[in-house]
Amino acid sequence: MKQQKAGVKMGDILIKEDVINLDQLKSAIQEQKHSGRKLGETLLNLGYIDENQLVAYLSKQYAVPAINLEQFEVSEEALNLVPRESALKHRLVPIDRSGSTLVVAMADPSNIFAIDDLKFATGQNIEVVVASERSIKTAIEKHYGSQQEWQKKVEAEKSQEEVGKLFGDLEDFVLDIGGGGEEQLDLNDLAKASEEAPVVRLVNHVLLESIRRGASDIHIEPYENDYRIRLRIDGVLYDILKPPLQLKNPVSSRIKVMANLDIAERRLPQDGRIKIRVGEGKTMEYRVSCMPIITGEKVVLRLLDKDSLKLDLTELGFNEDELKLFRESIYEPFGMVLITGPTGSGKTTTLYSAMMELNREDVNISTAEDPVEYSLSGINQVQIHESIGLTFSTCLRAFLRQDPDIILVGEIRDYETAEISIKAALTGHLVLSTLHTNDAPSTITRLLNMGVEPFLLTASLNAILAQRLVRKICLDCKEAVDASPQVLIDLGVPPKEVSDYEVYRGSGEDCKICMGTGYKGRIAIYEALKITEEVKEFILSGASALELKREAIRQGMKTLRQSALLKLKQGITTIEEVVRNTSQDN
Repeated sequence: MKQQKAGVKMGDILIKEDVINLDQLKSAIQEQKHSGRKLGETLLNLGYIDENQLVAYLSKQYAVPAINLEQFEVSEEALNLVPRESALKHRLVPIDRSGSTLVVAMADPSNIFAIDDLKFATGQNIEVVVASERSIKTAIEKHYGSQQEWQKKVEAEKSQEEVGKLFGDLEDFVLDIGGGGEEQLDLNDLAKASEEAPVVRLVNHVLLESIRRGASDIHIEPYENDYRIRLRIDGVLYDILKPPLQLKNPVSSRIKVMANLDIAERRLPQDGRIKIRVGEGKTMEYRVSCMPIITGEKVVLRLLDKDSLKLDLTELGFNEDELKLFRESIYEPFGMVLITGPTGSGKTTTLYSAMMELNREDVNISTAEDPVEYSLSGINQVQIHESIGLTFSTCLRAFLRQDPDIILVGEIRDYETAEISIKAALTGHLVLSTLHTNDAPSTITRLLNMGVEPFLLTASLNAILAQRLVRKICLDCKEAVDASPQVLIDLGVPPKEVSDYEVYRGSGEDCKICMGTGYKGRIAIYEALKITEEVKEFILSGASALELKREAIRQGMKTLRQSALLKLKQGITTIEEVVRNTSQDN
C-alpha cells in the first residue's frame, strides 16, 4: 500500500477545493462527536457531499486509486481468498489477484489492522484501492450472496456436520430394498430399524431443533437421489439437514411409531399426533401428516405450542377500525362471520381468539374442526372423521340439537355445509367459519358458486375478514433504508403521503436473534368487509367481486395491501413482505 500523505486531512482538502465551507465542516465535526462516525460518512449523511465526491477525496487523502465497482469485473479467484465474514467486518471486496498481490477495494484505506489481517490470512501482498461504502456493501451481496443466502449455506454446512456427529459410521446401517416397481420392505426389519440409535437421535434432534428455532412446520422429503429436512420459520422454508438417503424409510417409520400410526401402510395418507416433554412442566405437540409420493413418504409435522399461542384479539395485528368492526360482528346475537385466507395465514388463531373472548359461563360454544389444533377449556370441540361419516354437515346437524349459542365450523368446503351453517345463523345462532379465498369480496362469489342463494347470504352474513401473515423486522438488527418515492407510489402509497414513510429492514448481519434472516416473528394484516345495506344491494343485484370491492373501499374498507402498507409505515415490516403477501389494488 502506498503511504498516506502526511498532514493532509479530508476537511482541509474539501475546503481547499471549495466543495464545502468552514461552517459546514464545523457542523460535521460537531455531529461526528455525537455519532462517532468518520468525517467523510458524516458529511455524506448531512448531504454536504455526494458519494462520488467522497470517493474522489478519499483517493486524494490516502494517495490510492479510486474505483467504480459497478463497472469492474471482480475476479472469482480473488473472492475465494477472502471469506464473506472478513469482507463484511473490514468493509472491503477483493477484486483481483496478480501473482502474489491481492488487490482489495476498501471504504477506509487507513485501516492498517484490516490490511494486516488480510495479509496474514491470505499470504498475499495487499494493494488497496478506494470505493464507497455503499458500493462495497452492494458488491458483497452481489458476489458473496445476500446475508440470508449466506446464512442458509452456513446453517446447511453446520447441519451436515451435526448429521455426522449424530450418526457416526453409517456404513453398516443399510436397509435392504428388493427390486421391482415398489420397495419391498420387511416390516420386522423396518420396525427394528426405526428403533436404531442413529434414527432415534436424528428424529429427536430435528424435533428439538424445530423448537429451538421457533419453526411452525417440519418437512421431511425423500427424492430419487436426495433426502432433505426443512423447517418453516416465519412462513419461509429453510434447509437444515440432508441425511443419507437410506434413512428415509426408518425415519418415516420412527415418526409413525411415535404418532401411533400404521408403519405397514405406505400407500395411503395418515394423520396422527406426537406429544413430547421439553423441560419441566412444558409439553409440545406435533400434528403429523404422512403422504405417499412417488419416491417414498413425505412427512410434515406442524408444531402446536399452546404456551406461545396468543389468544388475544388486541395482539394479532388489527388496527383500531378493523378490531372495532370485527368485535361488533362477533358480539351480534346471531348471524355469520367468515374468516378467509390461504393455509397458514393465521385464520385458526383469529378464530380461537374470538372464541376465547366470547367464552363465558352463560354461553354454550360448540366447534367442528378438522383437525382440532388446540384444546380450549370451556368449549365443546369435535374432531371431524369423514371416514366414519362424521362430516361437517353431520356434526352441524347434531349441534343444533345440543342447544348451542355459538357454533364454529372449521371450514366451509361444500354446499351442504354452507347451507346448514346459514340456516343456523338465521335461527338465532352466531356462526363463525373459514373459507379459502383471495380477499373478502371474492368470498361472496365463492359462496354463490357453491349454490347459495343471494338472499340467504344477505340475510345471514355479518362480516367477512380476509387475512395474511407478514414477517416482522428483527428489532436487534433493524436499520433504515433508502426507498425512492416512486417505489412507494407503485406500491399504492398516495403521493402526498410518501414523505410520511420511513422504511426499514433487518440487516441480519451477525444477528443471532434472527439467525441472519432480518426477520423475527409474524403479524397479521386484515381486510374487514362489513355487510352493510349498500353491500347487500350489490349482492342481490349480482355484482362482481371487483364491484363489491370498490363499493366496500368507498365505504371505508382497508384492503390487504393498504393494511400491509400501514405496517410498513409503522416500521413493522418491509417492502419485500408487502409485495410478497399482497397484490396491487385495482
